[in-house]
Formats: sequence, structure tokens, C-alpha cells
Amino acid sequence: MFFRLLKEGFVFAINSVIVNKLRTFLSLFGITIGIFSIISVFTVLDWLEKSIHDSISSLGDNVIYVHKFPWGLNTQVQWFDIIKRPVISKDDYMAVLNRSTKKASACFTVAQSEQIKYRKNLARDANVMAVNPEFDNIRSFEIENGRYFTPEELASGKSVAIVGAVLAERLFEKTDPVGKQIKISGKRTNVIGVFKKEGKGGIGDSGMDEETLVPYNFGKTFMNMKNNFLNATLMIKAKDGVPVQELSDEATMILRAARRLRPNEKDNFSINRATLIFQSFSGVFAGINIGGWVIGGFAILVGGFGIANIMFVSVRERTNIIGIQKALGAKKFFILQQFLVESVLLSIIGGLLGVLMIFLATIVINYLYDLNMYLTMANVFLAVFISGIIGVVAGYAPAYSAAKMNPVEAIGFSF
Repeated sequence: MFFRLLKEGFVFAINSVIVNKLRTFLSLFGITIGIFSIISVFTVLDWLEKSIHDSISSLGDNVIYVHKFPWGLNTQVQWFDIIKRPVISKDDYMAVLNRSTKKASACFTVAQSEQIKYRKNLARDANVMAVNPEFDNIRSFEIENGRYFTPEELASGKSVAIVGAVLAERLFEKTDPVGKQIKISGKRTNVIGVFKKEGKGGIGDSGMDEETLVPYNFGKTFMNMKNNFLNATLMIKAKDGVPVQELSDEATMILRAARRLRPNEKDNFSINRATLIFQSFSGVFAGINIGGWVIGGFAILVGGFGIANIMFVSVRERTNIIGIQKALGAKKFFILQQFLVESVLLSIIGGLLGVLMIFLATIVINYLYDLNMYLTMANVFLAVFISGIIGVVAGYAPAYSAAKMNPVEAIGFSF
């Protein structure tokens, strides 16, 4: 009996929606905008979190990065004091390489913006990274075309390079970069490989897509290694079973000793971990999340009032039908659920339209900006759930007023 009544209520609701198209559209609009606001924020947050998680995975959660500057949004160190720090040097790398007992491997890299030219195509301010032999043991990446450096190329500083996928498209367009010769800061360089495209991350990071990798000894020929603003990084990977914190503590002691810092002097370097990026943005995520709920909540509130208003109009229009139904023996529950089903149906349709708008928006964004953004099923179910709740809340008062009508007064309402 319950399912039969539910079915009849559903049929009544469908007929009402079809007959009153304009009224239905106006009812759905507020819910659609509200669901679009909330779920779009959640979709962007999911994409941001996944992008940062992927970035952390590529950087390595068992790797520490020693740098002049700290990572993260918050730091207790004054900016002026950070600027005065000496840049990470090859001596720091050698100290860790020779004294650390908890490392599996260590790598020293130097990055600098340079001009890269291929025939008439020019990439200004392209990021060139000079690396030593352990780089591929620490940083995760894939080479789609070509190969990595040989030990002989790294040791001798041969003029060879591996370019990122996006940079390769800019310089070489549709031709194969491998085997071609480019000029890096005027130095003739042979391209031996192309990194697999990683796509843009949630914090503007494009991974290796726009990087150009060269051997460290080759990089020294056009980079000023004594520049105190050089972007130099010491990467240290922990041995299996060694906690990252232990590696960090050991590296701190080694570097303090190598730099001859007194016990009362502060560290003049920063030891960073990839997880610090996520921790720095957790507060931002929480704020955006709350903002999405607030903005979407107001839109849904307006949509809920719209549905309630339309449902009161619907009850008024069908007063005599309600009277006839009750005169024929219809119970209050049947009348109540009949209008509740209509209200919930309207709200869910509005929510699904909002979800459809988000889905189409992600397709357009991914096409235009090459982002791996997508709508999750969890967010779809959340949208339907929120819509259903709003439909019940907004439709209960009109449905209850219809259910408690006196059949005689209701039948005589139209006369």
C-alpha cells in the first residue's frame, strides 16, 4: 500500500511539473544555483587536494629538501633574515654525502631562468635545472621519448638536455625533439629526451612539463654558482625504515657543523618536506569550504522559499481535487506525501541541473586549460542528498496544510 501511494504521488508530481513548465523552471532556478555554488567549490577543492597529493608523491614523502627559503605560508623566521642566508652550496651537499648515515641518496640541483632557442622559436625565462647523478633516484618522473643521462654524460658535463613536454611543444611544435640541437644561454645543446606530460597542479605547479634538465657540470658553464640568489636545493632521501624526522635531525646537525654555526645561532637554512605544502593549504581549504557552504546556502535558502511558495500555490490550485480525494477516503498521509514527493522531485531536478552545469564546466575547463578536474560521484550523491533535504523542508508546510483540509470546505472552495 505504501509503495502504491508513493507511486500515485509520484505520478501526480510528474504531471504537475509537466503542466506548469514556467512555474517549475522558476522553482528550480534557486536550487540549481545553490547546488552549483556548493558542489563546484567541493569539486575545485577535490582537484586541488588531488593535485597537491600527486605533487607530494612525485617529490617523495621520504625526501627532505634543504633550501635557503622555507616552504609553506607560515614561518617564524623574519623575511629579512631569510634573505641574508647563504645559498645552499656544493660544500653542503658533500658534507651530507660524506657524513650522513641515514640517507639512501642525496642530490644537488641548481635552477635558473635562461633563454632557450630552436631555430626561430624562442622560450624566454625557461627554467633550466642542472642536476648531479642521484637526481633520478630521488625525483619521480617519466621520460616519454628518448632517454635519461648516462653516467659519463653527467660526469663529463656533456652539453645534453632533457626537455619538458610543454616546452617541447613550444619550441619544436609537431616535430620530434630528440636528436635536435637547441641553444641554452647561447650554448649548443643536444636534446636526448622528453619528459612525459604531467599537467598543471592545483597550486600552479606544472611538474617537469616546462623544465629543462642538464648535467650539473654542463650547467656550471653558463650559471653563476656564486650568486647568493641562486635557486639551489639539496635533496636527501631516507633509507628504508628511517623516519623522515630522524633524517631531518641528522641533516640539521651535519649542516650546522659544516657551516660552523654556534649553539646559540639559528639555522641559516630551511629543511622542507613535501607534506608541508599540504599542511600550509589546509587552512585555506577549510576557509574555501566554509565560503562555499555560505554562498551556496544563501542561494539554496532562496530556492527553498521559492519551492515553498510555489507549493502553496499548487495546493491552492488543487484544493477542490484534495477535497474530492479526501471525500473518497484518502488519508492525510496520502495527501501529505503527494505534495512532499512533488516538492522533493522539484528540488532534486534542480540539484541535478546544477550538477550537470558543473559537469559541463569541468569538460570546458579541462579542454581549455589542460586540467585533470572532474566531478566525483560522492559530490553527485551529496548534491542529490542536499536537494532532497531542501525539498522535504520546503514542501512540508504546504503539504501539511493540504493534508489537514476539511473535505467539505475544500470541495466548496471552487464554487
